[in-house]
Amino acid sequence: MTRFYEMRQPAYDTVARMLHWLTVLLVALQFVIGWTMPDVHKDTQPVNLIAWHLGVGATLVAVMVIRVIWRLTHQPTPDELPPLLGNVSHITHVLLYAALVIVPLLGWINASSRGWTVRLLGVVPYPALSEPGSALGHEMGDVHGILAWVLFALIGLHVVAALFHRFVLKDHVLQRMLPQAGPSRDQGRER
Repeated sequence: MTRFYEMRQPAYDTVARMLHWLTVLLVALQFVIGWTMPDVHKDTQPVNLIAWHLGVGATLVAVMVIRVIWRLTHQPTPDELPPLLGNVSHITHVLLYAALVIVPLLGWINASSRGWTVRLLGVVPYPALSEPGSALGHEMGDVHGILAWVLFALIGLHVVAALFHRFVLKDHVLQRMLPQAGPSRDQGRER
């Protein structure tokens, strides 16, 4: 009888893997910029690292919109996990997706309350999500900072889980998302 950790399941499709690793890159860049940029105060202008933070955040919003749509329309083959691990995995992924959407949106609300224009790739302006001077918009900046740490913790949990699959369970869950993963479940099949 084959045990769950010995099963080999198809890789995530190429688009899902690409969006995953693009998200990793953008979030890593955001954390580096966020930790090194100056504190934002009442009269701070969106220049230098702050402008970069806004631009990368705008890109992350666009990528997450695409990623959520892709995930809703292209369900991966579920991992064969025991019920407890399956539930923890599902909850963690839902929380990760939620944080990856909410944290940049809160930053965007805060930027709008400061009168800053958020632009995709420095060109395409996003609409303001709050009025300039909005007290609630300014408070969302504080919530943005707190939830960024929650996102960081969720990412850490996600990485630990991937390593747990690889080195403890010795299954193929991690390999399914690697850039050079084997054939996806969609390979050779029309959608």
